[in-house]
Amino acid sequence: MNIKRAKQEIINTVRAYLAKDEFGAYRIPAVRQRPILLMGPPGIGKTQIMEQIANELDIDLVAYTITHHTRQSALGLPFIEHRSFGGREYAVTEYTMSEILAAVWQAMERSGRKEGILFLDEVNCISETLAPMMLQFLQCKTFGNQRLPEGWIIAAAGNPPEYNKSVREFDVVTLDRVKRIDVKEDYAAWKEYALRRGIHGAILSYLDIRKDHFYKVEAGPEGMQFVTARGWEDLSEILHTYEALGLTADREVVGQYLQMPAIAKDFANYLELYAKYRRVYRVEEILNGNWEALRARELAAAPFDEKLSVLGLVLSRLNESARAAWQLDQLAGLLHESLLRVKAALGQTPAAQILTAELAGLDRQIAAKKEAGSADRQGMQLLNQAARTLEGYLHTLELEAPAEPFDRLKELFSETLEQRAAATDETGSYLANAFAFLDESLPGSQELVIFATELTAGFYTSWYIETFGCEAYFAHNKDLLFADTENALLGEIAAARAAQNGTAGEELTL
Repeated sequence: MNIKRAKQEIINTVRAYLAKDEFGAYRIPAVRQRPILLMGPPGIGKTQIMEQIANELDIDLVAYTITHHTRQSALGLPFIEHRSFGGREYAVTEYTMSEILAAVWQAMERSGRKEGILFLDEVNCISETLAPMMLQFLQCKTFGNQRLPEGWIIAAAGNPPEYNKSVREFDVVTLDRVKRIDVKEDYAAWKEYALRRGIHGAILSYLDIRKDHFYKVEAGPEGMQFVTARGWEDLSEILHTYEALGLTADREVVGQYLQMPAIAKDFANYLELYAKYRRVYRVEEILNGNWEALRARELAAAPFDEKLSVLGLVLSRLNESARAAWQLDQLAGLLHESLLRVKAALGQTPAAQILTAELAGLDRQIAAKKEAGSADRQGMQLLNQAARTLEGYLHTLELEAPAEPFDRLKELFSETLEQRAAATDETGSYLANAFAFLDESLPGSQELVIFATELTAGFYTSWYIETFGCEAYFAHNKDLLFADTENALLGEIAAARAAQNGTAGEELTL
C-alpha cells in the first residue's frame, strides 16, 4: 500500500489497541497487540508518518534508531543484588533500566500522557548480540525483566534486503508475532503531503511532468544510484534557503540530493527553465491583476510543458498565500483560547499572572517538541508565534498598567484578527486574478481543468475555498460538472443507439 493508506491503517490499529471496555480495560489485551512492522524502501516517509499519527491521536511518541544501540544500552547494565531464598542469601544479577524504556517513562512524566507509540527504526539491521533481546521485546514487550508500560504500542520500520546489506531476515517465529504492513512509493500520495509541507514549486511541477523520476533505486557501474522522497524534500529545503540568500542551486548542488546523475541533470536543467518562466511571466503581476496582454498571448502559444510549469508557479504562490492565511487563522484560534481562560479566571487572579501561566504552558510545549526531536516545523512555528504574541501582550500590560486589562487585551487581539482578514482578502484576490488570467490565455482548456483540480487537492487552497469561498473556482467547477454530465449523457445516448441498431439488425436478419 502507499504511505497514505499505511498511515490510516496504523491510526486504525492504534485506536483499536487503545480502545477500552465498559470496565476500563483494554479491549485487546497487551499480549494480543501485535507490534506494527512497516517494511518498505528507504526515504518514502515511514518515520515521518509516526509523528503525524501521534499528533493526530494526541498520544506520546518515543522514536529510536535501533542500530545506534548496543545490547547494554537496550537491555541495561548488570549489577549485583542480594536476595533471600529458602532462608539463605544469594547474590543475584539484576539490570539497570533499559535506556529505551527509561525514555518512555520520561516522556510520560514530561507530557502527563499515559499512552503512546514506541517507534524503533531500522529494526531489521540490529547487531547479532541484540537480536535475541529484540525478539523478546517484540514478543513480550519486555527488555530483561522490565516491561513496556501499559498503553504503549510498539511500531517498527525496516528496509527490504535489496536496499540494505546490513539487513537481517526475520524468521517465521518473529513474523508470526507482528502486524506487517508493506509500503511502496507513490507520488500521488506523497504530493498531498508535499503540498501541505510547502515543498518547492519547481519540484512539484517537475514531478507532475516526470512522475517516473519521483523514486528510483538502481545499481550502476559506480554503485547504487537513487532518488527518494527524502531526497526531494531535503532538496526543497536547500532551494528555499538558497533563494532567500540570493544563491543559485546548480547541477552540482542538485546532485548532492538526487544521487542519480541523469535525473539530477534533467532537474537542474528544468530548474533553470523554471527560473526563466518566473522572470518572463511575472507571477506577482498576474496575481495582483496587472499583467500585460502579451503574457497571456505568450502562454496561449507556449508548449504544454511550459504551460504546466507556469501553472506550477501560480499554484505555488497561491499555496504560499493560502498557507499564510491558514497560519494566521490557527494563531487566532490559539490566542482566542488563551484569552477565554484569562477572562474566566480574571475575578480571582490578575490578568498578567494568568498570561504568564499561559505563556509558560506554550513554552513547555515548545521545549517538549524540541526535546523529542520533532520534525513538525509548522507546529513549532505556530506555537512560537503564539508564545511571542502573548509575550507582547504581557509586556504591554506591564508597561501601560491599564485600568481594564481585558479590554486592552481585546484591542491587541483585534490586531491579529485584522492581519488574518488582510491575509484572507489577499488570497481571495490572488485566486480571482489567477482565474481571470487563465481565462484570457487558456479559455476552456485542459490546463484550466488541471488548475482547478490542483486547487482542490492542495490542503491550504482547498481549506481557503471551503472556508471563505471563491466565485471563480465555483463557476469553473460548475462548468466542469455540466461538461461531465453532458459527456455522460452523450455516452448513454450512444450506447442506447448502438443497442437499438443491434436489435434492428437482428430483426432484419430474421
